[in-house]
Amino acid sequence: MPQHTITLTDQSLDLDVGDMTLDAASLGSAAGGYSVAKRTLQAGRSRGVDVVTLDNGRLRVSVLPTRGMGLWRAMAGGLRLGWDAPVPGPVHPSLVPIGQPDGLGWLAGFNELLCRCGLQSNGPPEFDAEGRLLHGLHGQIANLPAHRVDVTIDDDSGEVALRGVVDESRLFGNKLRLESIVSLRPGEPRWTITDRVTNISAEPGELELLYHVNFGPPLTVPGSRVLLPIAAIAPRDAVAQEDFQTWDQYGPEQPGSVESAFFIQPAAAPDGSTLAVLHNAAGELGVAVRFNVQQLPYFTIWKNRQAAVDGYVTGLEPAVNLPNPKSFEKQHGRVLELPPGEMRQFELTIEVLADAAEVAAATAAVGEIQQATPPQLHDRPNPDWSAP
Repeated sequence: MPQHTITLTDQSLDLDVGDMTLDAASLGSAAGGYSVAKRTLQAGRSRGVDVVTLDNGRLRVSVLPTRGMGLWRAMAGGLRLGWDAPVPGPVHPSLVPIGQPDGLGWLAGFNELLCRCGLQSNGPPEFDAEGRLLHGLHGQIANLPAHRVDVTIDDDSGEVALRGVVDESRLFGNKLRLESIVSLRPGEPRWTITDRVTNISAEPGELELLYHVNFGPPLTVPGSRVLLPIAAIAPRDAVAQEDFQTWDQYGPEQPGSVESAFFIQPAAAPDGSTLAVLHNAAGELGVAVRFNVQQLPYFTIWKNRQAAVDGYVTGLEPAVNLPNPKSFEKQHGRVLELPPGEMRQFELTIEVLADAAEVAAATAAVGEIQQATPPQLHDRPNPDWSAP
């Protein structure tokens, strides 16, 4: 298959193509229905952030190579996927104080549709016995820029694949490389993220990885629901325990409320494939997040129920581990160990459900998987899953 590959950024060559647009006409491609646009934002805290927007005629997906290959937002017709964060952005990583003493500086840059948490750690802040910060909230990868970015376009199918390479490495520490590919085909209501994480050190490495996929209105409104096939579920803490009977439902804004989270071991088809579905109250609009439990065996539903101006949002979060302090996860065997040179691959597909029939088909797929696995419903925190 004839392909065009264009390098957009390469740190080793001190190369950046600047603002540009690619489409079938400019490339002389047989297939049409796509475009790729790269630009560098210039104002406020976004100054210096590269945005690459992939358009397949049905979807527009904006990727942030400067922010760890996260996804800023997506548009499907008139539907915006994402949320209204109180942080205007995207925020340049140099302005996010991830090392501040309370460990919560990560929140100053959080506003994406999708960001990764990891790679060395992905849970809450953790401190040593003297109170010094060991691991900040959700790790570093979302605030590291890609050092190489290229785009490949298939001339026959029009498939567009944006590839970025991000290193999370330092002297006397973990040395992991994330190679992320965001791909979509003309006219399809979905896109796929394929990530490969490699230990590029001569020493063993450790990996935690969580995909923080975030949605606000119109998908999270009173009466909205989230569904996924469940092998086991438990509230994260006492706050979630009080809300356990409505873990799959969304209510009105609650100014001043505390975030709530539920830990899940998803059920799956025999090949490991599974999905989570979020839809509005009428069941006529939604999204499906598809993944494989052989790669991502745990799932968190996170609900921030504050007022809209403070960031009403839900997170659908497949992961290799649960978002607890790293020492707790390591104690329970959920931190991946990567020998020198080893690579792990993870794949995630986000699909827009544009009408009631598509929502019904996705929810039926959840029900079909669930039939084979009786769910274990724990109405109290599981001591093996939740840190004291």
